[in-house]
Amino acid sequence: MLELYQWELSQYSEKVRLILDYKGLEYRKIEVTPGIGQIELFRLTGQRQVPVLKDGNRYIADSTEIAKYLDLKYPDRPLIPQNPKQKALTLLIEEWADESIGIKGRKALFAAISQDQNFRKSLLPTSTPDIFRNLVEGVPSDILTVLGLGVGYSPDIIKSAIADLKQDLEAVTLLLTDSPYLTGDEPTLADLAVAGLSILLKFPEGAYLDLPASLRGQGVPTLAHNPDYQLFFEWRDRLYAQFRKPLIGGSPSSTAPTSIQID
Repeated sequence: MLELYQWELSQYSEKVRLILDYKGLEYRKIEVTPGIGQIELFRLTGQRQVPVLKDGNRYIADSTEIAKYLDLKYPDRPLIPQNPKQKALTLLIEEWADESIGIKGRKALFAAISQDQNFRKSLLPTSTPDIFRNLVEGVPSDILTVLGLGVGYSPDIIKSAIADLKQDLEAVTLLLTDSPYLTGDEPTLADLAVAGLSILLKFPEGAYLDLPASLRGQGVPTLAHNPDYQLFFEWRDRLYAQFRKPLIGGSPSSTAPTSIQID
C-alpha cells in the first residue's frame, strides 16, 4: 500500500491526499512529528519537509513531483491533460497555486489564530491531550506576534498576503463563473491543487480532516465568510464531495503512528 508521510494541517499534504482520493488509490497516512520525526524523515529521504510518498522502496518528495509520479505510475483518471493548451494552463495554475495560495494561506491563518485563542486551541488534532490544548490556548497574542516576526510574519506582510489572496480568489471565482472546472469540463491537477491548498483559508464542510467538527466551514474571517468568494468555496466543497474520501467515523481511516517508523 502507498504510504504518505504528512502533517494533517499541511495544505501541501492535503493537496496530495485529494489527488490520491481522486485517483482512487488506497494509502496509509503516517504523521511526521515535528522535530524528531523530521530527523527520521531526513534519514529516509534526504530532506525534512512533507509530503513524501512511499511506493514500494521508492520515496517521492514534493507535492508536484508526487502528482507527476502518480500520473505516470497510475494513469487512470489522469491529472494532466494531453491537449497542449490545456496542459500548459493546468501546469501554470498548479505552480501559481503552490506559490500563492499555499504560501500566503499560512500567513493569513497565522493572523487568524493570533487573534483568537479558541480558534488556536481548536486547530489542534482531536487526539491532542487537554493539558496541551489548555497550554496552547493560554499563549498570549503578543507572544505569537513576536514568534510571527521571527519567521517573517510582520503585520505588513500578513496584510499584504491577505490582500493578494483576495485578488487570487476573485480571479479563480471569475474562471469558474461559466465553467465547472478551472481548465475545462473535466477536473485536472489545477483544480485539485487549488482546492487542496485552500483548506487553510476555509476548512471544508465535510469530515475530511482530523479536526473538531466545530471548525468545519470556518477559516480566515475576511476570506471564509466573504460573499464575494462564496462561488469559489461552494465549488471547492462540491469537488470534495465528489472525490475526497471522508474520515471513517470522524477520525483518521488508518492507524498511523504519531511519528514515522524506520524500515
